[in-house]
Amino acid sequence: MTIAATLAASPGPPPADLLARLRARADADPVTHVERVPARAGEPAPWPDWAADELRAAFARRGVTAPWRHQAEAARLAYAGSHVVVATGTASGKSLAYQLPALATLLADPRATTLYLAPTKALAADQLRSVADLELEGVRPACYDGDTPRAEREWIRRHSRFVLTNPDMLHHGILPGHAQWSGFLRRLAYVVVDECHTYRGVFGSHVAHVLRRLRRQCARYGRTPVFVLASATSGDPAAAAERLTGLPVTAVTEDASPRGGVTFALWEPPLLPAADASSADARPDGADLAPVRRSALRETADLLADTVATGVRTLAFVRSRRGAEVVAANARRALDEAVPGLGDRVAAYRAGYLREERRELERALLRGDLLGLASTNALELGVDLVGLDAVLICGYPGTRASLWQQAGRAGRSGQEALAVLVARDDPLDTYLVHHPEAVFGAPVEATVLDPANPYVLGPQLACAAVEAPLTPADLELFGEGAKEAVDALVEAGALRQRPTGWYWRHRERPEVDLRGEDGAPVCVVESATGRLLGTVDGGSSHFLLHPGAVYLHQGVSYVVDALDLADGCALVHPEEPDWSTHARDVTSLSVVSVRSYVDAGPVGLFLGEVDVTSQVVSYQRRRIATGEVIDTRPLDLPTRELRTVAVWFTLSPESLAAAGVEPADVPGALHAAEHAAIGLLPLMATCDRWDIGGLSTAVHPDTEAPTVFVYDGHPGGAGFAERAYGTAAAWLRATRDAIAECGCETGCPSCVQSPKCGNGNNPLSKPDAIRVLDVVLANLPS
Repeated sequence: MTIAATLAASPGPPPADLLARLRARADADPVTHVERVPARAGEPAPWPDWAADELRAAFARRGVTAPWRHQAEAARLAYAGSHVVVATGTASGKSLAYQLPALATLLADPRATTLYLAPTKALAADQLRSVADLELEGVRPACYDGDTPRAEREWIRRHSRFVLTNPDMLHHGILPGHAQWSGFLRRLAYVVVDECHTYRGVFGSHVAHVLRRLRRQCARYGRTPVFVLASATSGDPAAAAERLTGLPVTAVTEDASPRGGVTFALWEPPLLPAADASSADARPDGADLAPVRRSALRETADLLADTVATGVRTLAFVRSRRGAEVVAANARRALDEAVPGLGDRVAAYRAGYLREERRELERALLRGDLLGLASTNALELGVDLVGLDAVLICGYPGTRASLWQQAGRAGRSGQEALAVLVARDDPLDTYLVHHPEAVFGAPVEATVLDPANPYVLGPQLACAAVEAPLTPADLELFGEGAKEAVDALVEAGALRQRPTGWYWRHRERPEVDLRGEDGAPVCVVESATGRLLGTVDGGSSHFLLHPGAVYLHQGVSYVVDALDLADGCALVHPEEPDWSTHARDVTSLSVVSVRSYVDAGPVGLFLGEVDVTSQVVSYQRRRIATGEVIDTRPLDLPTRELRTVAVWFTLSPESLAAAGVEPADVPGALHAAEHAAIGLLPLMATCDRWDIGGLSTAVHPDTEAPTVFVYDGHPGGAGFAERAYGTAAAWLRATRDAIAECGCETGCPSCVQSPKCGNGNNPLSKPDAIRVLDVVLANLPS
């Protein structure tokens, strides 16, 4: 047996011992907190009377001798006709809660059908394996998505009784072709919405209307299916599920499954020695270099290599596609230096890979051929990764719900597990690793979505009108703002009103992207061969595929030769430069209207609509080894305009002067406060730093005062600014504490510097940012 095979077959050390080994390899202890999540015994329940012997036997063959209490309760409610959401922890067996009533109904009624929706293709494929392995006669489960060969689609429409798909395919393929699906829809008994906590922001708002369109078509065929939703633990799951479906939903939240113990460590990478940081001469402004921590990507790659070398099956979650590639490549390199060939047991997994690559990686992971995997959140959701011992989380994933979902990927079947959160040099990550109560003692966030967003509602009503003319009853189904949206579509010439309803006037269907990614995907093509490497969503193409950008694919580095936005294509050539690229943009903002405000004397807090104009204007090349800025190169890319929702606060110049902020320091003070506020907002809302943007100015023309804006990065808003407005005192208090408690003197990435700043993090004033927030908090109502 090879060394690699021996490592893969051997069990790793206990989590506490593994953590001790990892800590011992560091010069200074990087662990700021260790939380022990105790093991828990399960509470089984009897099989329901309506579960056929054939079904019980099928589950028994899979090792399920009885359901857990929460599974039985959710199944009972669904089988009785109640819409239900089961919101319990990772690996709590939520799939049985919907499989049990759905499959029992399919066995009892040979004509009944079930539609299963997953946010990712990987999860749908995993659930297909789960249902198919039960080998129930007549169910004929099948995946119907963009990867399904056209030759199989007709068979699935006619014969499958358990169809697994995703909201995108429901929106683009099934609902527009509902006549071809009429036999399936008129017999539809259940709609399963898996991992429904992921449907947040603009994506969630779109999916809410796709589900209403599904309900509308089912009603036209005489059916009212039962909705069964599965969610990670979240705040108020019933209310979120009701917003998503437009139906009354009962929540089952008490987790009765057994759970192995988890050792959860918060890990802060060490500060780099001065010799390892780039020199002041390399900085474009010649300023003193702020203290720099070791990159979370480098730290995670080293930890992944260490755990794999120890024989521990490990999954490393990385926030970006590029980051997943970097972690996998560095871990492979370190392992091959130690044991030639061992690096082959580590791979990257992310969206944008071709179908064949994704499926082979999933099979290799399930077979155990891969010992370590660096993945984006594409593998966060319910895919059953059997036998994992450890999870590394490179950077806070944006919400506590995602954090626990990712940590729960390890420790299946009651075994002990290790989870490590590796902090990025970022205000929120730094705050969390030094305030463990914000991770382990706080409730999970509520899911934020806004179906009334006019930029979502109007296009969705247009899609519904293509499927069948809209009627007054339909407007009630689509909820608040529907009548105004229909009137706007009529005025724009998209709909024509007749006595029987509103009709779509054009031959083409409206083009609506559920995920709000601002345009069709851009294909990445190798110039010399014409080979398609992958895709990047249109919204990210200006940042990731601009001319000169470095693009990574399965550890191979490419440089972009040209970006053709009209044809949706980027041409690249293989190259291994010793630098990375970082796009920079400029932004302007104007206030359109004010929805709500708080008058707090010298401080004003506002919520309203704004217009944001941005343009990627240049990119920096930085040495990979040191972060040294080599140069800044100009770009000529088109501007982008966004009407969205923002929260902003103003301060009087007199209050700033009284707090000791000199007029010359006001721009740096507001800029630093803006960066930190953006970084801390995910503590309050189910958003990511990259979902939101900001702007600060010493005198804004619309407010005529020093102002800090934070806005949703999606057309019409995503609900995050509203959440910030409603929790402003707590949000800005956490922001102030994060800045004040950071050990740096003048500001660093852990407090006020931002990785997405278009102005190169200049000017910034850390001490004056604290004074600004003190003024706001002293006057703002709690």
